[in-house]
Amino acid sequence: MFHDRARIRVKAGRGGDGGLAFRREKYVPKGGPSGGDGGRGGDVVIVADRDLRDLSAFRQRASFAAERGGNGRGANKHGADGADVVLRVPVGTQVFDAADGTLVADLRRDEARLDAARGGGGGRGNARFATPTRQAPRFAETGLPGEERELDLRLKLMADAALAGLPNAGKSSLLRRISNATPKVADYPFTTLSPVRGTVDGPEGRQLTVADVPGLIEGASEGIGLGHEFLAHLERARLLVHVIDGSEGDADERFGVIDRELAAYGAGLDERPQIVVLNKADLTPAPAPFAVADPRIVDVLRVSCATGAGIDGLVQTLFERCPEEQAAPDDAEPELPEFLEYRPQPPRRASYRVLRTDRGFRVAGDAPDDEGELEAALRAAGVRKGAVVEIGEEVFEWE
Repeated sequence: MFHDRARIRVKAGRGGDGGLAFRREKYVPKGGPSGGDGGRGGDVVIVADRDLRDLSAFRQRASFAAERGGNGRGANKHGADGADVVLRVPVGTQVFDAADGTLVADLRRDEARLDAARGGGGGRGNARFATPTRQAPRFAETGLPGEERELDLRLKLMADAALAGLPNAGKSSLLRRISNATPKVADYPFTTLSPVRGTVDGPEGRQLTVADVPGLIEGASEGIGLGHEFLAHLERARLLVHVIDGSEGDADERFGVIDRELAAYGAGLDERPQIVVLNKADLTPAPAPFAVADPRIVDVLRVSCATGAGIDGLVQTLFERCPEEQAAPDDAEPELPEFLEYRPQPPRRASYRVLRTDRGFRVAGDAPDDEGELEAALRAAGVRKGAVVEIGEEVFEWE
């Protein structure tokens, strides 16, 4: 089954704690602090991969966490950085913030990357806090937590041309004829239940990608018959191939049904150039009449998938109507850089830090008024029952 939507939770790694240590070699008379810094937490990165077909990999697993940074140690040894988690998705995947629906990234190109969750910084070891007046600091910083969020993934197929039409118009048979795709073909409506892509070979080594989406019905723009999900896969196509069953008559009306749904859906589909293909020409003794006059219709062709009549002409027309440059059809969408960092809402910088001491923990700076926030910060730092906690002049044992 084709999966074009998924919701995932990503959590970057927490930074490692700074080391709390002192030099104890006999040839170093006054010792001194030697705690190294903690390592940085790993990131969660989303990468577009042209070899992937859909988002089915996220059906079995939807939660991903990067590795925590290593803790600093004595002898000024810094902790190792946490390993990143790389999630690979098909080219054409859009990433949305699940909280507010904001579009975060549109991964249209192979190997385009999104830094979806950034790892927390490592805490500084006590060697960093040595000064002429504080030669033996007995505290070190804890690592910062990594970012965590929910993301919605939505795949929109990348294709040069897309086949659209009513059920049982012969779209799957046509895709089989012109490309290397092998979609299911049968003599009943709704044989195709999920989008299929195929590659069409042309002159001078050129290739085109053609997508076949399941048959549309009246009301598809309102979501009837999963219409919204299927219409979304037409958005990226530079050319629409409108396939009509030419053996049943009323070709003009059949064209109008789908064209009205394209206009109602929007996203520029009603302005996209179209090739009208009257299929099943072998079943009618006379050519099926088609009298729609529309500037978007660049060609009207009659073909037979059963006999192959008109197929070569259709392939030639596809290459003529699709320019070689792979420009995106929707100029309204901004061009995004190859590598993105997701920072829609920067976290509020805390006015305090939780430091690890030789006795327990100390809150440095202005402690928050919210006891829940302070408790969460201490628990995240690793406080345990019996640890000594210092907040200003107050010293108590954690229970």
